[in-house]
Amino acid sequence: MTALRDDRGLLPAVGRPGLFDVAERFLRRFHGARPRAGELETRLAKVRAEIAATGTYRHTPAELAFGARIALRESGWCPDGVPWRGLLVRDLRSVRDAEDVAEECVRHLRMATGGGTVRPMVSVFAPDTPWRPGPRIRNDQLVRYAGYRDGDRVHGDRRFVDFTTAVCRLGWLSPGDQGPFDLLPLVVETGHEGVRLHQVPRAAVLEVPLAHPELPWFAGLALRWHAVPVVSNMRLHIGGIDYPSAPFNGVYLARGIGEESFADDGAYGLGRVVAERLGLDTSSDRTLWRERVGLEFNRAVLHSFDRAGVSVEHSADAYLPAIEPTGGPAFLRQAPVRPR
Repeated sequence: MTALRDDRGLLPAVGRPGLFDVAERFLRRFHGARPRAGELETRLAKVRAEIAATGTYRHTPAELAFGARIALRESGWCPDGVPWRGLLVRDLRSVRDAEDVAEECVRHLRMATGGGTVRPMVSVFAPDTPWRPGPRIRNDQLVRYAGYRDGDRVHGDRRFVDFTTAVCRLGWLSPGDQGPFDLLPLVVETGHEGVRLHQVPRAAVLEVPLAHPELPWFAGLALRWHAVPVVSNMRLHIGGIDYPSAPFNGVYLARGIGEESFADDGAYGLGRVVAERLGLDTSSDRTLWRERVGLEFNRAVLHSFDRAGVSVEHSADAYLPAIEPTGGPAFLRQAPVRPR
């Protein structure tokens, strides 16, 4: 589906010709899976009238839950060991104000963490409508660490240097003793309030300190990572309706922390540091030192998360295979927008 853009991001893509056709396809799928949901033709007639009168329609709670679960299952973020019908869907469609959105995001973090047993879930905020846009979360995940540029050096996560600079311009005050794991604020934008910053409470973020099962010196690197990856920059599309803020989480894949966050030169860039401690030849990538370092980082992640009793997967085989878009419920990438 294609949506128009303005300087705030995505404009509502509702009230357009063909909306009923998209809604009908979804509702037929829903009623096929939920035969006790009532008469399909009665529901279709009501939706047709609602679209004609308002340019959009409202999902029932059961329709929303079904659509969100299908989308999360097909996103590839949910391990196949999790029964998708039991995935928690939080219906927060009445929530539009930035402060309330941020508060519910923090609640999502606490609920999903579950003391270490991570629960896949999705929180669905107000949708786009023809008369007003829904709220938008400008962070790519609810929990991210800042990156600070100091001349040619970067302290923290290199992936978020630009984002860190942007939120500082918006008024965020970084800690006086800037560290490698400073929590970035949530950036929530609404049509009636503009952009608002909200600090994520440290107490709401479960973090796992990293150690290695065989390398005692690894713990001296003082590394840690947050337990739950809550993706927040994708819009949920169900039956022609867009929910621009629908943060969802699965369970971390070890390589997403070890290889992609700590070892990668574009993130924390600690690959060469660990390679030196291991005595590896880094003169050429053909020595496969990067692969060896990535493996040891991943071993440290699995060892540390298991020791802390926090859910983590070791292989991508644990996740559902990617499914080609079918026009059904889906999480779709938002237009990239940086807070100004």
